Amino acid sequence: MQYMLLVYRSEAKYKDATKEQKAETFAAYAAYTEILKKAGAFVAGSGLQDSSLATVVRAPDGKPTVLNGPYIESREQLGGYYIIEAADLDGAIAWAARCPGARQDTVEVRPLMVY
Repeated sequence: MQYMLLVYRSEAKYKDATKEQKAETFAAYAAYTEILKKAGAFVAGSGLQDSSLATVVRAPDGKPTVLNGPYIESREQLGGYYIIEAADLDGAIAWAARCPGARQDTVEVRPLMVY
C-alpha cells in the first residue's frame, strides 16, 4: 500500500539556521532517501519551496480565483513529502519515525486512495 509522508517544519526556524545546519539537514534527508530507495520503499518525494511562493486556486463556479501565499497561517508549513510503499500503517509509521523531519518537526502519515 502507498502512503504519503507529509513533512511540516517551521520556515522561520529554517531561515534562522546556519549554513552548516542547513547542509546537515540536507545531508540527513539525502541519506534517508537513499535508505528508502535501497529498501524498495521509495516511490516519489521532494522538498517544497517556501510557502510564500505558494499559489492558491479556487474555481467554485468554474472561474478561477488565484491568491498568492499560503492557504493557512500556521507555525509549521508543509516543507516536503515522500510517497512510500509499506505493507501497512505500522510500516509507514516506522518509516516516518526514521525521517529527519520527525526528529525536530512533524511528519504526518496518510494512506493514498486507490482508484
